Amino acid sequence: MSRTYLTLLDPLTRLVGARGAMIVSAEDGLVVAEFLMENVKGSALAALAASLANRVARVVETSGRGAPRFMQLQAKGGSVFVALAPADLILVLLTGPETAAGAARLEMLQAVERMG
Repeated sequence: MSRTYLTLLDPLTRLVGARGAMIVSAEDGLVVAEFLMENVKGSALAALAASLANRVARVVETSGRGAPRFMQLQAKGGSVFVALAPADLILVLLTGPETAAGAARLEMLQAVERMG
């Protein structure tokens, strides 16, 4: 695992309520780097995040809006945040309901900028 990627994930994992963060290959949904709490199925989450990102990208691009930058799925138990990153990578953050969505979005977009 690249130390650079782990350094990028560290601020995300320090957010209140963070359950984990990962960098995933957009092409095949494989984990590139991860910081996850126990009982989080990283490989399954990575594959689903990549599939979601690719499908949403097709929908948004078909609507003429260009490529999406950021997605949030919110559920009773928390949220899954996904940001498209350079080099065909996806940044994923898993949080509990107590996490401030604005802070999570800001941290993720800053991490994506540092990846570029």
